[in-house]
Amino acid sequence: MARRGAGLFSVTTILASFFGTAMIAGAFAYFNYKFSEYKFIDFSKWIFYQEKILFTPDADRYLVIMYSSNVAGTTEKIAAAQAEYPIIAIDYYQQSLPSDENITFLRAGTNTNLQFIQRFNIYKVPSIFIIKRSKETLYKQDSMIRELDTLEALQQTQKEL
Repeated sequence: MARRGAGLFSVTTILASFFGTAMIAGAFAYFNYKFSEYKFIDFSKWIFYQEKILFTPDADRYLVIMYSSNVAGTTEKIAAAQAEYPIIAIDYYQQSLPSDENITFLRAGTNTNLQFIQRFNIYKVPSIFIIKRSKETLYKQDSMIRELDTLEALQQTQKEL
């Protein structure tokens, strides 16, 4: 009596289809979860100061640097940085520094700084990431947050973002 091979083949095909579908659904769920990890910042609700005026963003993307001006040479290294996007440099020690067309030095009150640090889970300075405009003053994190050992690594890390 001849054995039919179609029965075994159809079970294998069904299992392969099931596992393929499960892998695609798992990948979609993972990337959807990773995307939802990115945070928002609304500059109309969080008050940052650029020298003596309120900061209002105007670019579509920014490279954000959270740094400490208490470390010698930090502000000079940020001022010399060349980036693809305008830079927002937020000082942990809240010193008022002059900005230029490429770099905006910001400071904020203690509550705003703490909310910012907590929202973006910043554990070490300097840290950098990119934000992208969603609406007028609402920006969404557009890259992972990178912690830098020193600001000398800033140029290389920008390419990785």
